[in-house]
Amino acid sequence: MHSSVDSNSNAPGLDLDRPLPLRRLVYLEEADEVTIGSPETDTYAVFPADGAELVRMLADGVTPREAAERYRAAHGESVDIADLVEVLADLDLLRPADALTAEVAPVRGRRLGGLLFGRPALFGYALVTALAAVEMIRVPALVPRADNLFFSTSYTLVVLMLFFGQVPLLALHEAFHALAGRRLGLRSRLSVGRRLVYLVLETSLDGLVSVPRRQRYLPILAGMLADVLAIAVLTLVADVTRGGGALVARLCLAIAYATVLRLAWQGFFYLRTDLYVLLSTVLGCVNLHAAAVDVLRNAVRRVTGRQPVDLSVHHPVDRRAARWYAWLMVVGYAFTLTMFAGVVVPTAYRLLHDMWVRITGEGSPAGRLDSLALLLLSLGQVAAVVVLGVRERRAARTI
Repeated sequence: MHSSVDSNSNAPGLDLDRPLPLRRLVYLEEADEVTIGSPETDTYAVFPADGAELVRMLADGVTPREAAERYRAAHGESVDIADLVEVLADLDLLRPADALTAEVAPVRGRRLGGLLFGRPALFGYALVTALAAVEMIRVPALVPRADNLFFSTSYTLVVLMLFFGQVPLLALHEAFHALAGRRLGLRSRLSVGRRLVYLVLETSLDGLVSVPRRQRYLPILAGMLADVLAIAVLTLVADVTRGGGALVARLCLAIAYATVLRLAWQGFFYLRTDLYVLLSTVLGCVNLHAAAVDVLRNAVRRVTGRQPVDLSVHHPVDRRAARWYAWLMVVGYAFTLTMFAGVVVPTAYRLLHDMWVRITGEGSPAGRLDSLALLLLSLGQVAAVVVLGVRERRAARTI
């Protein structure tokens, strides 16, 4: 921001002597940076304090030329005001000159979010969770364990019931994220994504950066709260219906264990999990993941004698946090391997062994049919992940 005030004054469509038609903007000041965005478009960006000062002047109706002159008088240096206007246009913070100021529709679900995350509701969640924990201590059979997954001799039924049992819980996880944000007046978007070889649902709360940091914690943790609450409720239902080999109790314990595994996923610190987002928010990071990856790369490069990666490209806050978070990512890798060896391998071995026995003729016709159906379901999931991965690669190439 050190070129002449009108270095790009001939840019098409830019009149330095006419006020800019900016959308309604919101500002959030943190340290020496200011987050600026518009609820109309749900787009936000971080500006340095002096850049935010210019945006505020433009939003108050000051012409670009006058704003640049005021900036030069206050700071003793020139500014490329046309470049700033271009940034605002790229962020869709400018509205067409002939358009009226858009009325932002009220955020739906705000009242429901207030009810679900008010103090009485949070107290109720804590009470239910405590009751479930007490029952697990009193009845050890209720403690989640891998054997709970095999609640039926039909493995196809096991897979289908676990899948369809997890779908509403996945939706509940994301709904808690969304509603915790909507109680603050923030909009949300739901999309399908991929983590490693698994399909996942993702809730985008872009406007979360526009609220004070302390108000962001609950929307970030809300999904994990939903998982803990689901485990507690399933455990209590299993406790009530257990006895006599009740299928309902066995099914509840199976879904509860699958939810425990999904909750443990948050410990995979090398992924952008809810815990990662929480840590980044608490520390005020911009892109902690990228900085930590580069720190790990440099650790490997030092051993192999190669040129280290330049860490100066990362935000100073990211560089400081990455020094220790990089090793937390290593812990996440170790935890993943432990889960793989302790849960995935034994479970997969049992499934594959029994499927092989049934398909090779040592099982009943119903068992062979069940194993073939399970095989087709597994191949279908792999195919879905591959298709999504190909689409992500194509989308990345077009950017």
